[in-house]
Amino acid sequence: MRINYCENGCMLYYKDYIDLESCKFCQRAHFRKAPSGKKVDVKAMHYLPLIPRLKRLYASNRSAPHMRWHHENRRPPGVMCHPSDGEAWKHFDRKYPEFAAEPRNIRLGLCSDGFTPYSVSAAPYSCWPVYLTPYNLPPEMCMTSPYIFLNCIIPGPLNPKIMIDVYFQPLIDELNQLWIERVETFDVSLKQNFNLWAVLMWTISDFFAYGMLSGWMKTGKLACPYCMENTKSFTLKHGQKNCWFDCHRRFLPMDHEFRNMKNEFRNNTVDRDCPPPIYTREQVWERAQHFPKVTEEQPYKFDGYGVAHNWTKQSIFWELSYWKDHLLRHNLDPMHTEKNYFDNLFNTVMDVNDKTKDNIKARMDLPEYCR
Repeated sequence: MRINYCENGCMLYYKDYIDLESCKFCQRAHFRKAPSGKKVDVKAMHYLPLIPRLKRLYASNRSAPHMRWHHENRRPPGVMCHPSDGEAWKHFDRKYPEFAAEPRNIRLGLCSDGFTPYSVSAAPYSCWPVYLTPYNLPPEMCMTSPYIFLNCIIPGPLNPKIMIDVYFQPLIDELNQLWIERVETFDVSLKQNFNLWAVLMWTISDFFAYGMLSGWMKTGKLACPYCMENTKSFTLKHGQKNCWFDCHRRFLPMDHEFRNMKNEFRNNTVDRDCPPPIYTREQVWERAQHFPKVTEEQPYKFDGYGVAHNWTKQSIFWELSYWKDHLLRHNLDPMHTEKNYFDNLFNTVMDVNDKTKDNIKARMDLPEYCR
């Protein structure tokens, strides 16, 4: 499925706007004239519909019997080998028992990240594929190539940043259809029709994409999406980088010995602070709903950005009526977390040229904050 979009990534020429001659935000032309005189679209993205592929999972004997695995193969308490063992899955079951009553209803995870499709020496080009995975399947099938569905490719050459929501509109429409209207599907393993219900459980990304998807930008002192404005981060005097050193003692029990150590963490500092409040799902939605969507307004910096909050938009995922009821909406993938940590540690210990964190400015900052 080919969908035209604005040259600047402001909007899709989709649904009510399919016949517009120019972008409703920046007024860039929808079409250009080819040498033959024919009108040609300026930019287009490719979208692969989700619903037909979900229905095909039940049309094949290779996958249909396994789509009930999460329900039929229960693990003992305390054993976790599948997302269905997690509290977020169980919380959703308790919140929507009618959905949980039909084990064939599908739960999905969304993953996206940017990559450069050309050689490193070529001109910079950022391309963003979006993948969806059904979690009904057993672990040995869940993350294999046949069941990781490419949903769309957000073309480059520029990073979409917070405008990534523009390209998610067809997906959100399908997810709403799967939740509100449901889709009649034939289950070949049980030889019967049923109304398929599907839910997007969470997103998985690196920290930068987390900010693009959630609407809480991951830059500056307020980068942490849990501490929010209650963070204890500070800016290094010489390195001028945001630092979260010694921000974690506040999470320890009040009588923990680390809290009273004056010189083992920040110099001459004890920590008597309580952990930051954990906002409920309702409180997060109460904050997010006051910000506009990038599909409705051009983005701009809101009052207090970087000081009182880091909101850049209302994420398009809030259009899913169940999104506010999720216990866990966004996840960090372990590959980026582990690799980045290891790279920094290894390069510093081994003093890798141009990659070590042990530089002159770091040496100047050490006596400022450490004994």
